[in-house]
Amino acid sequence: MTWIEITELVLLGIFVGFVNTLSGSGSLLTLPFLISLGLPANVANGTNRIAILLQNAVGVTSFKKQKVFEFKEAVWLTIPAIIGAVVGASVAVKISDALMEKIIAGILVFMFLLLIFKPKMWLREQAKDLKTKPTFVQFIVLFFVGIYGGFIQAGVGLFLLAGLVLGAGFDLVKANAVKGFIILLYTVFALSIFIYNDAVDYKIGLILAGGNMAGAFIASRFAVDWGPKFVRYVLLVVLFLASLKLFGVFDYLFS
Repeated sequence: MTWIEITELVLLGIFVGFVNTLSGSGSLLTLPFLISLGLPANVANGTNRIAILLQNAVGVTSFKKQKVFEFKEAVWLTIPAIIGAVVGASVAVKISDALMEKIIAGILVFMFLLLIFKPKMWLREQAKDLKTKPTFVQFIVLFFVGIYGGFIQAGVGLFLLAGLVLGAGFDLVKANAVKGFIILLYTVFALSIFIYNDAVDYKIGLILAGGNMAGAFIASRFAVDWGPKFVRYVLLVVLFLASLKLFGVFDYLFS
């Protein structure tokens, strides 16, 4: 790697760590960049997990120190996601990449419209009686979110936020903290599987992780200081851009 590539990797990591901590889909940027560095797609997917793991470790620690959430509020929610992530990282994807991207893009557009036309659903005050133990439906949803996260990771944070805010009653700030905790735990298992299959480049992964960790720390401070409305605006921008990318708009414009 050249120094220019290292610098680009760190700067990208800072931006992605910030975006991932406040919303998600940062891996839509890191995966293509890692592949452009010459990594095979499966190795890029595994290498990205190092940055994801350490980024969420920093973000969760920062949220915890700021008393945004307690581990007991999230531990039950991690169980179905972990089970799903193990399945997702172990089994090959049956759906074509093109079809998967279109399905994901459609879901992201739906979430974007909810943020625009139903903002109170995302900005309500924290519920007094949080549903921290998953219902059967929430278990199934988190299980499939975990499968997706185990497969690809890119965009999984957005789906988790939707489930935690709309389904479990968290506000956007606390939902981001819990989301980071869930991803942190299931990434341990997913990364282990990639490591076992020699699909990780440790040098590149740790360089990227340095940027991700810095971005996560900055984002966690912004989220707590500026509140759910700020997070909603970030989420709107990310959903819009991620949807355009998955629908191929950027490829068309720059081709």
